[in-house]
Amino acid sequence: MDFSLKQLAVATLMAASLSVFTTQAQANLTPQQNAIILKTFSDASVKDFRQFLGSLAKSDVAKSDNLGPAISAFLDNKDLTADQQNEIHRLLGLYARVKYGAAATETLRELVEIPTFQVAGVAQHDNPEFIKIAAKIKSLAESFNLNFRNIDNRVYEISLEGSGDEVVGIHAHADVVPVTPENWVLKDGTKLDPFKVTLIGDRMYGRGTEDDKNGIVVAMYAMKVIKEEKLPLARNFKLLVDTTEETSGDAIPYYFEHNPTPNYNLALDGGYPVVIAEKGYGTVMAKFPKRKAEGKGAEIISMTGGKATNQIPSASVVTLLSDKPAELAASLQKAGSEYAKRNGGDFEVAAKVVGKNVQLTVTGVSAHSSEPESGVNPVARMLDFLNSLDGKVTLKHNQFTDAARYAANNWGLDYLGGKLGVGFSDAFMGPLTTSLTYVGEDDKAFKLAVNLRVPKGKSPEALKAEIADKLAAWTKKSHVAVSFDYSIAEPMYRNPEGEWVKALLAVASENLGMEHKYGTSAGATSVHELPNGVQFGLARPEVKYTGHTDSEFKTVDQFLLDLQIVTEMMGRIGQLPKL
Repeated sequence: MDFSLKQLAVATLMAASLSVFTTQAQANLTPQQNAIILKTFSDASVKDFRQFLGSLAKSDVAKSDNLGPAISAFLDNKDLTADQQNEIHRLLGLYARVKYGAAATETLRELVEIPTFQVAGVAQHDNPEFIKIAAKIKSLAESFNLNFRNIDNRVYEISLEGSGDEVVGIHAHADVVPVTPENWVLKDGTKLDPFKVTLIGDRMYGRGTEDDKNGIVVAMYAMKVIKEEKLPLARNFKLLVDTTEETSGDAIPYYFEHNPTPNYNLALDGGYPVVIAEKGYGTVMAKFPKRKAEGKGAEIISMTGGKATNQIPSASVVTLLSDKPAELAASLQKAGSEYAKRNGGDFEVAAKVVGKNVQLTVTGVSAHSSEPESGVNPVARMLDFLNSLDGKVTLKHNQFTDAARYAANNWGLDYLGGKLGVGFSDAFMGPLTTSLTYVGEDDKAFKLAVNLRVPKGKSPEALKAEIADKLAAWTKKSHVAVSFDYSIAEPMYRNPEGEWVKALLAVASENLGMEHKYGTSAGATSVHELPNGVQFGLARPEVKYTGHTDSEFKTVDQFLLDLQIVTEMMGRIGQLPKL
């Protein structure tokens, strides 16, 4: 990176101030004090960071919060104490939020409008929507004077150069999970377009607002602020925008086949404050060969569920063929109401005649499959309900009833593996979870997936063997024709060491008013197998995560706070003398 003489002088002064850093140093600003500053300024009232600081120094808030000494030392290019340096970085985050909050929100809206989900039969790197979002991100990066590289339309790299050799990788992703548009309806009947940001109250509804186009946006604007303010950096940052995080996960490995791995890696695709452990991701995919319906009664001819293995939908719909549709609908409605009442009453079962067929719908609460406890799984309840109808409503036997029997016998409504007898838990990482999610079919079979989130405690090989043995025994006993594919990955656990992790924890916990301790996550990110990889937001663990759910949203306030936090983090990590 080429520095002018003036920039070099500033860099030298800043480097001198960094020599007094201590890990115990904190920014002496509370969230309440931050709020006062935010109310004092607007994007129209600030020109640049130095002018922002100058104006702040003259205000009552600076005097009451004792910010004057830190601001004066910075503006005069004097050495700063560790606490003062951290206060300046806190103010840098607040400045970014004031100056670029509205622009960042508009950029998020533009990215959400590009429907970057997987299309069957089309590779992500050939999908026109990914080519479109690459062009958008490139244009944005270039307007921010940031370096942009498109690695074969698999990973988009945005660089902010510093003076050292170390590289900090910031990870986010441009792909999103698919949507079922008819499920994007609020409780008051408001219909949402998944690929338009709809602002209702403080909520920005839209696919990708939470997972993970918000991460792309806040990282790029944080880079923009640091670049245009010419703040010196002791290391380099690379924002790596993944295109296959929600699907095959092969884009990031492809990138590292052609490019060096960053020394440190942060995923803006998980939880605050700093997540040092991720459960392993697993799938048990069952395939039930299509077969001619046998016996008497109604025939199930289709079923819907999650469109991805990591997605618990809000509803599951079964279509049935019957000679007496009105009578069938009434019977299913009666049985469904009784079933819902017996099983907690936190979901609905409804049956109605649609044309010549009967449509049976189980409505639950959508969730990310890493957090099954935050939802009510309609796929599990649909299958268990169908299997419970024996003696109440007669159904012909085919691949759908085979799947219902399998699901009810082996997984049931439990999402902890208890029905199958494979459950276990780790004191820090929590329990194994097992969620019925993906439903699909092709010309040969009906497919049903169970999504696993695996803590440490059992090896993937041991867990796979245990599940396979139990399902093989069930298959032999039940005589149901089914085949299984298994995929289980190792969990991730990092020993939190180094000044960088301590700084991350301080930035997030101070801004969010959270307990100063490391976290764990059931969601796997692109840093799972990378060195020095942790999650750094952007979700709050005490709030339900809406990524992958119907009617996904991000609040405006949290989005702006993310921008503030990530900017402060990059400034602070970028200037630490040693990570």
